[in-house]
Amino acid sequence: MDYEIFDLGDVTLQSGVTLPNAFLAYKTYGKLNEKKDNVIVYPTAFGDQHVQNEWLIGNGMALDPDKYFIIVPNLLGNGLSSSPSNTPAPFDKANFPQVTIYDNVTFQYRLVTEKFGIQKIALVVGWSMGGIQSFQWGASYPDMVERIAPFCGGAKTWPHTYVVLDGMKAALMAAVGFDSSKLNELTSAEMRAVGRVYAGWGVSQAFYREELYREMGFESLAEFGVGVWEDSFMKMDPHNVLTMLWTGKFADISANPAYNGDFDEALKSIKALACVMPGSTDLFCTADDNEYEAKLIPNAEFNPIKSIWGHFAGRGINSPDNQFIDDSLKRLLAVSTNR
Repeated sequence: MDYEIFDLGDVTLQSGVTLPNAFLAYKTYGKLNEKKDNVIVYPTAFGDQHVQNEWLIGNGMALDPDKYFIIVPNLLGNGLSSSPSNTPAPFDKANFPQVTIYDNVTFQYRLVTEKFGIQKIALVVGWSMGGIQSFQWGASYPDMVERIAPFCGGAKTWPHTYVVLDGMKAALMAAVGFDSSKLNELTSAEMRAVGRVYAGWGVSQAFYREELYREMGFESLAEFGVGVWEDSFMKMDPHNVLTMLWTGKFADISANPAYNGDFDEALKSIKALACVMPGSTDLFCTADDNEYEAKLIPNAEFNPIKSIWGHFAGRGINSPDNQFIDDSLKRLLAVSTNR
């Protein structure tokens, strides 16, 4: 096991349900300094675990473990933190309660403060649903977080993104005839269709037109469809995916008692220096949505990743996109916050 466990105990979720013996799986890189002010929090995205974040961590990079103490908390529902696949009855499989982005960040705050005694965070960074968590950190703990850098992720799930996520859920529901009482019968085989639904949203039209999947070692469109979309999704537990889909569909940094649904106010309340990096051709989390959000954050830079890799411009696959993200993070971390 290359990660650690932080026991949360019995937690009451935003839904009002108490989840017993909850826990966060996390991994750290580097060492916490004496002042405890060299901290970077880097939450995972939908379907990802901490290892998928490691492409952005390394010596000489912005997230340099020789300089920073980097904490990667795993998303609830991803199979490592509390999830349908590792929780005993009565909250196993399809019975797992609904968890929000707010729940995730609240528990991550407990990890950071209770486990490590940290009171100041230099940067919260993340891709896709990890990006939403970075926005939530900035809105929930504005005096604690000095910088945020969401890439290819919005501060809420805008209507079009909701429709995409709902379509992914529908593929699983179709496998059981849209009978929610049969959800516990789902297996990873049914995830093949979910991957196919997402295949049209993960990368751009230009990516497919220019056959960039060949750069990933696939000789044909059909081979790419099986080798990436089907295979990657079939490695996921369907009940974990249903949990993360719900988290994603209802993500909104203002959906909590602090802001009572006032999305604009939540954005205006973020004090952190922000570098908002959408993919210029992202069909899933669009640059237009991010531009609206960045305009309302007092200290935000709107910094699109000019790429035809769509949402996957932030996936750590394409070297020029990786370099752009790393360079942007270096510039952000070099700016003094005077806080």
